[in-house]
Amino acid sequence: MADNYWAVQPGLNNVGSYQVSGEPWALSSIDAGDATKVAFSYLTRWIQVTNNDGAPLRVGFSELGVSGSNYFTCPGSSSLGPGQTPVLELKVQQIWLYSPANPSSDVDVVAGLTGIAGVRCATDDGPSWSGSAGVG
Repeated sequence: MADNYWAVQPGLNNVGSYQVSGEPWALSSIDAGDATKVAFSYLTRWIQVTNNDGAPLRVGFSELGVSGSNYFTCPGSSSLGPGQTPVLELKVQQIWLYSPANPSSDVDVVAGLTGIAGVRCATDDGPSWSGSAGVG
């Protein structure tokens, strides 16, 4: 038996990882004119997407999803300010962004990360449940 048998890493259903505040993560000025992957170093506890351009933005969990019909839309900016999703409590390793109506968009993503390694949600179809029903 290995000397470190007690050093078990947290997994997807580790409640404590989601009860504490997430480690801050941010990326700004993302060009989503083409389907663009935003990968996180650990699984997320929550995500918020801000769309600083006028065209709607597709947000999904696989390239096929945002290129097809498995995505949700973040509104474009208006005179009231940028379009923004609510804080989404999702445990994912990556998200995909795509703004087909705008060849050069300006998107910001803020997230709170858990201490759970991204490989914990990998499947035979890829990370973040790619290929799952409703994902693409």
